[in-house]
Amino acid sequence: MDHIYKHRKKLIYFGILPALLLYLAFVIIPILISARYSLVEWNGFSAPKFVGLNNYADLFKNSIFWRSLKNNLIVVFASVLGQVPIGFLLALLVNQKIKGQHFFRTIIFMPVVISAVIISLVWSMVFNYNFGLLNNLLKFVGLGSFIQNWLSNPDIAMFSVAAVIIWQFVGLYFIIFLAALQTVPNDVLEAAEIDGAQGWKRTLYITLPLVKDTILAAIVLCISGSLKTFALIYVMTNGGPSHATEVMAIHMYDNSFNAMKFGYGSAVSIFIVIFGIVLVTIVRQLFARFED
Repeated sequence: MDHIYKHRKKLIYFGILPALLLYLAFVIIPILISARYSLVEWNGFSAPKFVGLNNYADLFKNSIFWRSLKNNLIVVFASVLGQVPIGFLLALLVNQKIKGQHFFRTIIFMPVVISAVIISLVWSMVFNYNFGLLNNLLKFVGLGSFIQNWLSNPDIAMFSVAAVIIWQFVGLYFIIFLAALQTVPNDVLEAAEIDGAQGWKRTLYITLPLVKDTILAAIVLCISGSLKTFALIYVMTNGGPSHATEVMAIHMYDNSFNAMKFGYGSAVSIFIVIFGIVLVTIVRQLFARFED
């Protein structure tokens, strides 16, 4: 029996090995290389000059970096409070016995697989001040006073972009939650109905506890994705106006490839990794306390 168990463990390790090697090659090793470059001053041509933690000191003194961090937090909170709940509610609705389930699944998930560049261009036209669909719709329904420069006004540009990000990735969490809901045993739900738990009570006291691990995984995925957001914002606003929509990934890109400050850019990338780990750890601790 022990021989069979050891043989199975070897097969499991052998199956994990290819994925582990890929993870090391494309995630861990690049992070370690970035950590090394974050300690030097390098323009990509001359020899790197060791400066210790000076890049991190410059990072925390840079007001544009702090603004990019604030914008990233807006994206994180908008995504967690928007994508996850909306995705879960849509999954609850589509999980019912209704006609056209496959059609709704396709429509809701479709934005996830569309290129971020295409989505950015389409929504840029929707938000256009002169001929955009949104302003024309507001004018048509008699709400012309609400017409805005949605992507040119520094006060609202970040929230406009965050709304597009929510729309784009709701379908991802919808599919994740739909798969989780379909694993909930029917006999448990039927027993709950017999005991008087119906509608939202059944969802709150039966369904949610059974899919809590999936909810945690979705929030972690949402946080990591929000911290990496780049293409959509870069195409829509390029971080403008006046850095109003600049997130840390764009700040890193501009300093690395436009200003040729690869050491500083690497410091930003390492900060993103550490900040993401801290946020995920906080979320996991909150979930652990909730379970207790």
